Amino acid sequence: MSNTTNYLEQYDAAADADKYPLVRGWMYSEPLPFFKELREKRPILVTPECTLLALFDDITDVLNMPKVFTVELYVAKMADYLMAHDDDALHTREKSIMMGLLNRDDLPQVRAMVANIGKEILDKANGRIEVVNDYCRMAPATLVQDYFGLTGADRKDLIEWSYWNQYNTFHNQSFDLLPEALAKSVADHQKEVSDKLGKYIAGLILRRLPVAKVKQALSTLLTPLCLLKKLLGQSSETDKKLTDDIVSRMLRSTYPHAVDFDIKRLGVNAGGLLIGAIETTSQAVSQVIQFLLERPELLSRAVDAAKMDDPKAFDNIVWEALRFVPIAPYMFRKTASEYTVAKDTAHATTISPGTIVLTLTQSAMFDPKAFESPDEFIAERNWYHYFHFGFGSHECLGKYVGMVLIPEMVRQVLLRPGIKAAGSIDYKSGPFPEQYDLSWGK
Repeated sequence: MSNTTNYLEQYDAAADADKYPLVRGWMYSEPLPFFKELREKRPILVTPECTLLALFDDITDVLNMPKVFTVELYVAKMADYLMAHDDDALHTREKSIMMGLLNRDDLPQVRAMVANIGKEILDKANGRIEVVNDYCRMAPATLVQDYFGLTGADRKDLIEWSYWNQYNTFHNQSFDLLPEALAKSVADHQKEVSDKLGKYIAGLILRRLPVAKVKQALSTLLTPLCLLKKLLGQSSETDKKLTDDIVSRMLRSTYPHAVDFDIKRLGVNAGGLLIGAIETTSQAVSQVIQFLLERPELLSRAVDAAKMDDPKAFDNIVWEALRFVPIAPYMFRKTASEYTVAKDTAHATTISPGTIVLTLTQSAMFDPKAFESPDEFIAERNWYHYFHFGFGSHECLGKYVGMVLIPEMVRQVLLRPGIKAAGSIDYKSGPFPEQYDLSWGK
């Protein structure tokens, strides 16, 4: 590992063409010491390819200004999905609608669903599993069917559609430095699966719309009875169970013309639920499991917490582990208008329009300004300082589902007695975990 005091010396001595490739390598191979040196010596690093921000305050400042630091680079990859819009009417409207449909009151039932899905997969594995494909991807794909309501598709297809959309959007930008042939292959794969996804969503709506409308009519007829029961204080366990899924809710809901959420917009948002759910979850779960398995003392503590009825202590361990092994070390933005970051400080830097900015969110999660004793593993940290689900207006739509999905998936694995790994995660030269073999005793 490089000495923590000479990254910038190496950077400054390198030829311009070699500067960003050096930085790119350090971000992934030695992120924590590299980011620490940036925070202490050069919090804003201007490279020939892009500008990096390392401090918590500067990063939150930038991510809070979506009209200045935009997601323009998403647009060509995401078509007209809400997350490719910056602080406009469509983004606000559709995110609000979808967050309402993803009712947070569902979360206890969703967590129970995840526990059952995970337990069933692991029980059938009979003490040995390749956990990335057979669990970390398969469990959220099952939830996509059972809770989101994307039924009638093979789970392997759902996984593939999520994989290539995530790969092309977030790991096939100019600053990812992919070889030209690989970059084209990834883009071609995304186009191919997106065409298949579009046809699937159209078929899904045609198949499920009539049933949803019948249920809507029945619900209208039963509404007076339900209201009367509530007024009388009568309820049952059935009232607390999930009786539908998100696609059903979307199809049963009607909006005035002025709201501009028609059947086409419904389909775009249904597809977005899938794309954001599987691959990100798989990576987070895989990396947290490995992080804990490689640290026996911490593993013992996590296993004890996993056995508790209240999941809070266990969840805190998962989120703190993810600070050390996030799914990405940064979020990227493109500057739309000139702005001076860290104005009136020694590291103030004016960023010009057209500049790509990498907000080093992993670095921000080790900034002493927001994280006391940042190098220590402290599970009871301030949740609001984490960046696990993004930050600002582009914070993950499915954040609250992810907050039960990810830790419960990890928990089900750690509940297996004698859980151990045969080796490390194999990324197979790509951005995502591809193979990780686990086994456990009876």
